[in-house]
Amino acid sequence: MTPSFDLSGRTALVTGANTGLGQAIALGLAAAGADIVAVGRSAPTGTAEKVGALGRALHAIPADLSTTGPINEVVEQARAAVGDIDILVNNAGIIRRADSLDFSEEDWDAVMDTNLKTAFFLSQAVARTWVAGNRGGKILNICSMLSFQGGIRVPSYTASKSGLAGLTRLLACEWASKGINVNGIAPGYFATNNTEALRADEGRNRDILARIPAGRWGDPSDLAGAAVFLASDAAAYVHGTILTVDGGWMAR
Repeated sequence: MTPSFDLSGRTALVTGANTGLGQAIALGLAAAGADIVAVGRSAPTGTAEKVGALGRALHAIPADLSTTGPINEVVEQARAAVGDIDILVNNAGIIRRADSLDFSEEDWDAVMDTNLKTAFFLSQAVARTWVAGNRGGKILNICSMLSFQGGIRVPSYTASKSGLAGLTRLLACEWASKGINVNGIAPGYFATNNTEALRADEGRNRDILARIPAGRWGDPSDLAGAAVFLASDAAAYVHGTILTVDGGWMAR
């Protein structure tokens, strides 16, 4: 049987789709035929224009995902506006940098709440609609190289992304029998707002590039193919995997 990467007729809810990796993933899914529900604090104006140019629709839902408060309303609004959600992409995330000796509880909680807690409870809320409707769905968690490695000066980010990788595997174990695929994508070092400080640090930038076999920082568009694959029927038997898109970083 020929594998299908066609997402026509499906709707993907993508958090943090206004810029960077989230925008690139939304555009990749739209190019494969999916309509998009974009959830985040900032209006995804640029993303909406680009999705429209691809002939797909984008519905924006403003929400601050630093807490779990908006989750049920977000899911209700999405379903009222576009019908069933077929794909959930937990992309929204933040990072705080400081030496571990100086790292504050406030920065710890902010990162853990956004990157891990919200991802779990949004997944739960969407999965409940799938189970109630006796239908399956796809969940993509955007993990990190720091799901596998320690990193430097980002203790809460490392903890959250390591936790998200574990959560991806746990949910896959629980929900695969319900027709729900839960997988993750672990981007390597990509040129986004989150890595601006690293790229501006001449020494760190040099060291990072020296470790990447591909010899360059990733472009957000490099994630599109992985997202389309995991969201499509071609990945119907893929559960609990974390696909690295890293220019070969983890192979070193």
